[in-house]
Amino acid sequence: DPDMPFVPSIPEDQFILVEEGDPTIIPCRTSDPSAAVTLINSLDKAVYAFYDSKQGFIGNFPAGSYTCTTTVKGVEFKSDEFLIYILRATSQLPVEIEALKTVYKTGETIVVTCVVFDNEVVNLQWNYPGKVKEKGLIKLDDIKVPSQKLVYTLTIPEASVKDTGDYECTARHATKEVKENKKVVITVHDKGFVHLEPQFSPLEAVNLHEVKNFVVDVQ
Repeated sequence: DPDMPFVPSIPEDQFILVEEGDPTIIPCRTSDPSAAVTLINSLDKAVYAFYDSKQGFIGNFPAGSYTCTTTVKGVEFKSDEFLIYILRATSQLPVEIEALKTVYKTGETIVVTCVVFDNEVVNLQWNYPGKVKEKGLIKLDDIKVPSQKLVYTLTIPEASVKDTGDYECTARHATKEVKENKKVVITVHDKGFVHLEPQFSPLEAVNLHEVKNFVVDVQ
């Protein structure tokens, strides 16, 4: 079609997510297989890469915006703009789980944090006693500096004895068959308690001027 040399693209095709170091395709396809197409970056400079009229430009491209151009009968046409985003994703999946404390009283707020390091492309799921009732509140903080980490925080307000159990986070790599599980055991008591174990008898005798120690183990 000389009036539309570039095949129309859908919005989803214009935002390209690619893992760091991986090749990708900028999908500016032409209706004329023999058309000469040039790839232009955001600095209006030509970028040299392999071109396939059925797929587009194929290669390792830096993050940024790209446009394709072609000329038909002396008239220049531009494709839609394509935006490439580079995501950090290592083949390993370092994960840590942390709880400020593992013993709570009824009515307190349970907080458990799961941290994924050096990856931006992760699916994370929580498993915990109150999941069926959707009792937990989940927050995600994407931290870039000084290093990349995803911080998932699970909060259980107004904890009860039924919230006692395993709190597990499972991180799955979005593009590779890699997953990692971490677990922490949380105990919720109906009320607080102190257990005393005196290391002496109910009745003790002491001589005049004698120094005597009385020891109590407290839990």
